Amino acid sequence: MKQTRIGMLTPSSNTVLEPYSARMIDAVPDASVHFSRFVVTEIALDRRALAQFDTAPMLGAAELLADAKVDVITWNGTSAGWLGLDADRTLVAEIDERTGIGASTCVLSLVDAFKALDVETYGLVTPYTSDVQDKIVATFSENGFACGAERHFGIRDN
Repeated sequence: MKQTRIGMLTPSSNTVLEPYSARMIDAVPDASVHFSRFVVTEIALDRRALAQFDTAPMLGAAELLADAKVDVITWNGTSAGWLGLDADRTLVAEIDERTGIGASTCVLSLVDAFKALDVETYGLVTPYTSDVQDKIVATFSENGFACGAERHFGIRDN
């Protein structure tokens, strides 16, 4: 049986995604997970922090995953929460075009799951500052989902 290779775009500063993904994929027969990183060192709404999510570095990382002949590429970051869902839609289209490999993102998949499960209200806990948290709540609200409860644990708060 052919092994399914899952390619994951990962923020450079993330230390959780790889070990947890490796543990989870162990339960899936004939599947493996592969990672490519690009620089993300700060989550904030200023120009420098937002520029980390320009598609160029993400596409470079996706091309490296294509070298590994992965079957799918997914962006594992939550930046569409504060940038808007169109940021992820654009990224997915550009990855598909550049690599010829189907792509997705965790935020777009979450929205799809909310819709499939008829979710109207959700709870939100993040490690982000209140201004970033507010943008995430607004993005999900614009897409028909109400935040029933929230908490953020930002290191620096505005």
